[in-house]
Amino acid sequence: MTELFLMPGKLSLADLEKLYWEQPRFRLSPACHSRVTMSAAHVQTAVNGEVAVYGVNTGFGKLAQTRIDSGQVETLQRNLVLSHCCGVGEPLESPETRLMIALKLASLGRGASGVSLRIIQLLEDMLARDVLPVIPGQGSVGASGDLAPLAHMAAVMIGEGEAYWEGERVSGARALESAGLQPITLQAKEGLALLNGTQFSTALALAGLFKVRRAAAASLVTGAMSVDAAMGSIAPFRAEIHQLRGQPGQIEVARHLRSLLDGSDIVEAHQGENCLKVQDPYCLRCQPQVLGACFDVLDQATGVLLREANAVTDNPLVLQNGEIISGGNFHAQPVAFAADQIAMAACEIGSIAERRLALLTDPGLSDLPAFLTSKPGLNSGFMIAHVTAAALVSENKQRAYPASVDTIPTSANQEDHVSMAAHGARRLFAMSDNLNRIIGIELLAAAQGIDFRMPLRTSPPLSQVHGLLRKTVSVLENDRYMASDIDAAAALIARDAVALTAGIVRSESPSVSQN
Repeated sequence: MTELFLMPGKLSLADLEKLYWEQPRFRLSPACHSRVTMSAAHVQTAVNGEVAVYGVNTGFGKLAQTRIDSGQVETLQRNLVLSHCCGVGEPLESPETRLMIALKLASLGRGASGVSLRIIQLLEDMLARDVLPVIPGQGSVGASGDLAPLAHMAAVMIGEGEAYWEGERVSGARALESAGLQPITLQAKEGLALLNGTQFSTALALAGLFKVRRAAAASLVTGAMSVDAAMGSIAPFRAEIHQLRGQPGQIEVARHLRSLLDGSDIVEAHQGENCLKVQDPYCLRCQPQVLGACFDVLDQATGVLLREANAVTDNPLVLQNGEIISGGNFHAQPVAFAADQIAMAACEIGSIAERRLALLTDPGLSDLPAFLTSKPGLNSGFMIAHVTAAALVSENKQRAYPASVDTIPTSANQEDHVSMAAHGARRLFAMSDNLNRIIGIELLAAAQGIDFRMPLRTSPPLSQVHGLLRKTVSVLENDRYMASDIDAAAALIARDAVALTAGIVRSESPSVSQN
């Protein structure tokens, strides 16, 4: 397997997606090593000095006024890690754990955290040899960094905690030994640098973003299929309309819809004088306005998370001139807001898809057979599939309440305003799973509606998607067990097969450039 070399501060969205979806072997570029080494030397100078430096020769949080003797530095750092291992709940899966560690490496590699190269090399070796710390999903409020989750990562590095090794959950010490690695003794500032930071929240928010972006792209396709199945008008997608408003996402969505429906026999059969419809319901007609706004919000969140992935977010920070300054880069408010934006977009994408599904199953709106079955009454068709979609939409509405507006004081009021970024990011997994199923049900229904329009055929790209679905899910002739159909359709959404088959490729969102 080819090993990637990543430059801290220069990670692209493509890099992050590759790290998440493909989990390749990688190391930081050696070009960052000199700055890391210099930063560690500055910390050692501070240890031997007389000036109190937070986290270097003092206690932590409310105990920052307590001076620590230089002979107790190693004990201080070890105690810090162990005392913070208070995470609870279901642990992260491998892709999220690996992405979190990759983000921590990228942050440390900027050379402003005061750690030695051996810290970076051990984390790189752990990933290369598949020693993955067990990271509980609950316990962070996103304030002084994601303290508890990152402590569980650091615990394995010192031979404590738990890790997955060859699929088995074992002690951190056993996992390191089995992989031929040695635990390390943390020096001044190193434990603090590992625990402070937003990498847990950012990794989960990025993972949620990647999943929702796939579903959003698929919803363009299923939305176009629903237009064809309902014999909707394509006039609302004309470029002139959207140029007059100027919203970039709206313009993009309209362009995709025009392209997806181009060449459809169904559209051709009811255009112009043959089309008796004056206006379609909003769920068809206003797709550019609604989905476009969702795309714009997702792009904005992408920019925030891309910058955060390249940021230094621990504390205190070691400047190039040797100063060690205590600040608040660990506060995850930007991540919390971004996670809330992703949640709201996911909610709206599913909401308008459910309305299109409701239209297709209602003969009064679509002129298709009731509930998309040729024998209504004897068969219920898509009646309860729509109910399931409605249930999932409502669940996502309940989950979409912003986490970022919540706060609770911790650490004896030293950390008196917190972000709740971890909460906002973690809920995106359940929301994206729901969204995949909502879009998957629309895919099933729209394909069924297009089948009813035969011998008229849909457009070439939509025909490709229709054929992809029919390889695993046959036409619904009579009622059958539908849960597996929904799972199969949702799986196509989750692995990006629907968007890619239709030729939907979204451009990369804002890049990042840092020194």
